[in-house]
Amino acid sequence: MAQYDTIVIGSGPGGYVAAIRAAQLGQKTAVVEKDTVGGRCLNYACIPAKAVLRTADVLTEARDGDEFGLQIENISVDFDKVQERRRKIIDQLTGGVAGLFKKNGIDYLEGEASLDADGNVVVAGETHQASKGVILATGSVRRAIPGVEYGGRVIGTEEAWALDELPGKIVVVGAGASGTEIASAYARLGSEVQLFEFLDRVLPSEDVDISRVANREFKKQGIDVHTSTKVADVQTSDSGVSFTFQKGDGDKVDGQADWLVIATGRAPDVEALGLDVAGVKTEEKTGLIEVDGRLRTSRKGVWAIGDLVPGPALAHKSSDEGVIAAEDIQGLDTHPISYIDIPRATFCKPNVGSFGLTEAQAKEQGYDVVVGKIPYGAVGGATVYGEAGTVKIIGDKKYGELLGGHIVGAKATEMIQELVNVKALEGGYAEVARTIHGHPTLSEAVMEAARAADGWLIHG
Repeated sequence: MAQYDTIVIGSGPGGYVAAIRAAQLGQKTAVVEKDTVGGRCLNYACIPAKAVLRTADVLTEARDGDEFGLQIENISVDFDKVQERRRKIIDQLTGGVAGLFKKNGIDYLEGEASLDADGNVVVAGETHQASKGVILATGSVRRAIPGVEYGGRVIGTEEAWALDELPGKIVVVGAGASGTEIASAYARLGSEVQLFEFLDRVLPSEDVDISRVANREFKKQGIDVHTSTKVADVQTSDSGVSFTFQKGDGDKVDGQADWLVIATGRAPDVEALGLDVAGVKTEEKTGLIEVDGRLRTSRKGVWAIGDLVPGPALAHKSSDEGVIAAEDIQGLDTHPISYIDIPRATFCKPNVGSFGLTEAQAKEQGYDVVVGKIPYGAVGGATVYGEAGTVKIIGDKKYGELLGGHIVGAKATEMIQELVNVKALEGGYAEVARTIHGHPTLSEAVMEAARAADGWLIHG
């Protein structure tokens, strides 16, 4: 029986960070991975998505060159090279993680892992013991919609980023973060795109004003957006997929496409872990693993992180939980997580970055809500760079507290971090309003939105 201090099951952004932190603390550590180092995020999801989206961003800027006095002729998409670059980025980053394992003396075990009744880790018939702790970090798996099965031309988000050819027509079911990223990328690359959402707006978890701006921009990109719409009767063949869609109680409409992508949510990847055998409890409704504030499960010596546990299913949340779990195993007094204040980043065009409460949520919770909202165009930098967008700050008028921040537009995924940091350091919107920002920059729009919330907007 192989002996370790800590064994991490899964090598995604939660698992590999947990393993490195454990090794830094002097623990003899092993990582188990059934697929490829880096997990789904680096190989199939987060990183591949952003690689293709970056190509779409560059293409958009080239096509808009005339606005800046640039005549760029004969712009075309070489999709083979787009995918070649995607693969190169994946190889570079996964190779980097493998190098970090070697640098930190972490053993890498290939195979599918499960827990036995004694809490040991079994991989390919071999038993490995963790004297201090096991960290479960296997992430999530795709989840189908009722009445629809994966197969043929019905694919998940991972497959959507790795298509061999640029689709003539692609249908995306689910207008959350993943679905809007796929729709925005392929529409700009030249595909005909339909985007369906069962709820009444795109990006339904975002503030309603942000969703409204995003929806308007999606339509400008040529995306055929359908909200409050159900997709059904999906049939796949060698050459394409047929389906029907129905808005509310209206008539069913026939549709067809080369590919249909389901982007409606994911489920925890727990099937192979042997949780019942090990005595690890899960939530009945969600299947998520029950944990306390230190990511400890119901089974002593077993921790769980990332998409396996409650909270937003985000890679950066998983990484932070990996640090917490590793430090708790070591007996350190680690830090807590404020899940509501974790930044959310969607890389469609326009970018969406947010944290905290929406305006509606803040009002529902009884806060004396104050809102500061301005367009990007209120500051000079946005005009110079040719960018449009909106910054919206939600505050508590009584104490000046930052309750939430919502940005839609270029660099929103970067700019939201300022508000997250101010909140973490116990600052409020008044502090943002009186902090000097560089000029001319997009970030000045964040300052002006804070001034609006504080009652003294300058550029408005």
